[in-house]
Amino acid sequence: MTVRIDADLLIPGSGDPIPDGTVILEGAGITFAGPTAAAPPTPGAEVATVPAVMPGMWESHGHFVGITNPDFEKVALESRVTQAARATADAAATLNGGITSVREMGGLGINLRKAIAEGFVPGPSIYSAGAVLSTTGGHGDIHGFPIHWVEELAATSFLGYTCDGVADCLKAVRLQLRQGADVIKICASGGVMSEIDHPIHQQFSHEELRAIVEEAERAERIVGAHCHGKPGIMAALRAGVKTIEHGSYLDEEAAEMMVEHDAILVPTRFIVDQLLGMEGAVPAYAYRKAVMIADQHELAMKIAVAAGVKIAMGTDIFISGPMYGQNSAEVRFLIDAGMTPLAAIEAATANGPLALGPQAPLSGQLRQGYDADVIAFDSNPLEDLTVWGDASRVTHIWKAGVPAKAPVG
Repeated sequence: MTVRIDADLLIPGSGDPIPDGTVILEGAGITFAGPTAAAPPTPGAEVATVPAVMPGMWESHGHFVGITNPDFEKVALESRVTQAARATADAAATLNGGITSVREMGGLGINLRKAIAEGFVPGPSIYSAGAVLSTTGGHGDIHGFPIHWVEELAATSFLGYTCDGVADCLKAVRLQLRQGADVIKICASGGVMSEIDHPIHQQFSHEELRAIVEEAERAERIVGAHCHGKPGIMAALRAGVKTIEHGSYLDEEAAEMMVEHDAILVPTRFIVDQLLGMEGAVPAYAYRKAVMIADQHELAMKIAVAAGVKIAMGTDIFISGPMYGQNSAEVRFLIDAGMTPLAAIEAATANGPLALGPQAPLSGQLRQGYDADVIAFDSNPLEDLTVWGDASRVTHIWKAGVPAKAPVG
């Protein structure tokens, strides 16, 4: 099927916008993207005329875990079937908000993606890490449970896989690769939603970090590191980690090192902002930690933008329900941190695949030969910032050239 999209404004993902632009889709690929005046004839094509067209967005730090209670001790005792059912609805809502691809940094998506690819349920393309690797007592460890319970849970859920020492870390990476993980996720610092570890403290030794990175590299995977504290950020970068998730205590020295290493920051301000409004809904320790990091995280984003650190949009959404579909609200936070609207869109489109390294598809840009993942807005998103986070403003979605959303009536 041929689809022709004529737009008042074409935003290519990388590069300057094109007034009066056209995108032509043939099957699952893009065959033309450029000025309408230069577009080839398309007799018999399905035609859409829209105010603005751009690549489908990338959620570069998502989770499909199907939980409604952010207390992970309670989550661990809940049925995986129930969680998977919720995650299915969350995936559909994510796609409806204009997110056509998700880099899932731990979750059920490593299995959910097959049902989506087979067409049984709607959702974005998922590139998953499987389980998150954590030290014993680290951010991915459910501290209130006996350790043997945690280790057994890791075999059947998205919860953290604990590993200690080089040999154990190698086995953990290989177990995720065995599931078909596209990226390896580690906890290089403490976190907010875990009880006894401190967000600033480094987790994993240099030897463990380097072993994980080298094992991933042998399989042409990159490693993404959950990092709040600077010690974890610096240790991860020295070990060859390619993406830093959150980066709350990133400073000028860390930002300079990220630029030198061509590393990518996925700051996830959305979830920090959401947690600040959830006192009483999240465990008290988690709320205290969220408050503790919030101002520093906001400053770190501004430092990263000013230093020219490459940024990919991600939200860290993990609580089932109405947050899903609001993913693109992160674009506004990137703009607040100093990015231009066009640069923030690049973070949400062209930069997403970069966070997968060798596993990246040709996606995130309106270019000949790229995947036909395309969305349209009801107004110019470079000027009308109210579109971000509002799924109703996304009027059209094509995923692999197939319509996934169109105006009613």
